[in-house]
Amino acid sequence: MKKIILIRHGKSAWNNPFLQDHDRPLAERGLRDAPKMAMRLKNRDVKPDLFLTSTANRAMKTAEITAEVLGLPVKIIHSEPQLYHASPEIILKIIRNQNDKYKTILVFGHNPGFNYFIELMGEDINNLPTSGQFGFTFKTEKWENISPQNASFWFFDFPKKST
Repeated sequence: MKKIILIRHGKSAWNNPFLQDHDRPLAERGLRDAPKMAMRLKNRDVKPDLFLTSTANRAMKTAEITAEVLGLPVKIIHSEPQLYHASPEIILKIIRNQNDKYKTILVFGHNPGFNYFIELMGEDINNLPTSGQFGFTFKTEKWENISPQNASFWFFDFPKKST
């Protein structure tokens, strides 16, 4: 079985109008929510083998905070430039190209691509909020075979959800 958790980056700061979108940092709320949500992964006993992240500052920082809370080395984080505002087809292609030695992958990125990917895999979602997490399990041992046909809902969590 393969597992994927999509993690939308934490809330980003908009206080510098001259900063490129790609370079926006996490806002105070993002810096507060990212470790809180990482702790929920820890409490769920999630043990990722690999982090794939957009190269956007806010996604990279969310991945770094998550690794720190989970007690994982930063070398687990692999930046993937194509994840920056990726379509669901690109997200699927990136995941399908991963080494089968990985069992659980956390993917850090953006909407609307994540929302569309969730729908592509057969689940209904209105919005994956910032710092939100959406998990899938796949009944396959090969990443290249993941599809809506072998996808199952695992969990959906976000900062304002009561636990």
